[in-house]
Amino acid sequence: MAYDESLQIWRNGNFIPWIKGTVHLASHVLHYGTSLFEGARCYKTMKGSAIFRLKDHTRRLFRSAKIYRMEIPFTPEQIDTACKEIIRINNLDEAYLRPLVYRGYGPLGVDPRGCPVEVAIMTWKWGAYLGKDALEKGVDICFSSWNRHAPNTMPTLAKAGGNYMNSQLIKMEALLNGFSEGIALTTEGYVSEGSGENIFVIFGDVIYTPPACSAILPGITRDSVITLAKKLGYTLIEQVLQREMLYIADEIFFTGTAAEITPIRSIDHIQIGTGKRGPVTTAIQNQLFAILSGEKEDKHCWLEYI
Repeated sequence: MAYDESLQIWRNGNFIPWIKGTVHLASHVLHYGTSLFEGARCYKTMKGSAIFRLKDHTRRLFRSAKIYRMEIPFTPEQIDTACKEIIRINNLDEAYLRPLVYRGYGPLGVDPRGCPVEVAIMTWKWGAYLGKDALEKGVDICFSSWNRHAPNTMPTLAKAGGNYMNSQLIKMEALLNGFSEGIALTTEGYVSEGSGENIFVIFGDVIYTPPACSAILPGITRDSVITLAKKLGYTLIEQVLQREMLYIADEIFFTGTAAEITPIRSIDHIQIGTGKRGPVTTAIQNQLFAILSGEKEDKHCWLEYI
């Protein structure tokens, strides 16, 4: 993925050129992983460009900061405004947004409190995360040898940069073994999530998804899918899932801001259902993308227009 270096970045209340978006080598974040972030998408709709569930992303960012005792020096409203401004100033009609909170230049020690909390927002063009055809044809994935975090070790409800060291191991292992993505299990052996996606498992008209206690990050796209699935009349159950349930499912799909709704066609070389996108996945995809394009009324007020 090549970045457009003509773009601007919002940092600590000011716009700066992309090339100047740097930090000092003594910044706490580089040594101890003290960063929090969000990923949001701006879509080009029939009514203009709009950020999907912007306020919910910002709310989660502030909740992550609370867990890690990081006082963000801006209000949620200021962050929302900055997200819109960075899209406008870069003249983008659709884009990926990356709000970032991190501990900057200061004393290097495990105690981070002497380091300033800095905030930046980047944006760039980003297509289908798991491949151009993945939304329709699906992806081949595997179970990872790496588990998600055990309870009371790393707070999985926080979207923290350090948590994604675990995700990197899951992703690299999958790619090196010829798969598009990996699924992690919990330390108890139950299904957790992908390296950066939540997961839904379908048997007939019943949809299952792991609960928050399965070491998942409760995703905003995940929440949207739960809402849409219930409106479509499907039974939605949040419960712990055994690994083998996925092998015999009728359909499975990933959700996430980057992955959107991506069907899974095989796991560990075992075909899922018919080996292609199924009717339940298709129905939920159609509902979500119709809202994101502006073709369907946004009754949930998910779109924040620029």
